[in-house]
Amino acid sequence: MTVPPGRRERKKAATRQKIADTALRLFLERGYDAVGIREVAAEADVAVTTLFSHFAAKEALVFEQDTDFEQRLTEAVTARTPHEPLLPPLRREIQALVRHCTADGAAPIWRMIEASPALREYEELMRLRHAESLATAIAADPDSSLTPTASRTIARFVIDAYSLAREAPDPDTAVDEIFRMIEAAWDVARTS
Repeated sequence: MTVPPGRRERKKAATRQKIADTALRLFLERGYDAVGIREVAAEADVAVTTLFSHFAAKEALVFEQDTDFEQRLTEAVTARTPHEPLLPPLRREIQALVRHCTADGAAPIWRMIEASPALREYEELMRLRHAESLATAIAADPDSSLTPTASRTIARFVIDAYSLAREAPDPDTAVDEIFRMIEAAWDVARTS
């Protein structure tokens, strides 16, 4: 049974969400580079130190679900039942992320990210970190006989599936197509 979060945790989560929502609104209204951290903190009615206790960098305000996504990906591997295939839960997580990132209202955010070198760099570093976390989970899986290199390769394929599908004209079809290729790579890696 999952224990519901206490009052303190709920309050921290609400503050974090308020900061992220405020930042995103200001960034979209005035441009990412035109808005400073102090402005976000003032508009969210929090201290700058409070903002930084929730977000390590200005770029993190745009990618506020970063840690949750990374955790969901690794849990897709680690929380499986014994001998459950690895790729279907990863596919579901990528599909959910793609749907989230292609939902109504997401296009202006992606245009902002594409227009900002700092946000593009942050996203790339975030994706590399996610791939390393996922590779570690895959390599540690007792049902996996993959080498560290094969684990890292499969993890990178899974992480890249998100970006490729998000940019495709038909994201759902793209996820299907990409995961067929990942499954083929998985089969080859497991028999090598």
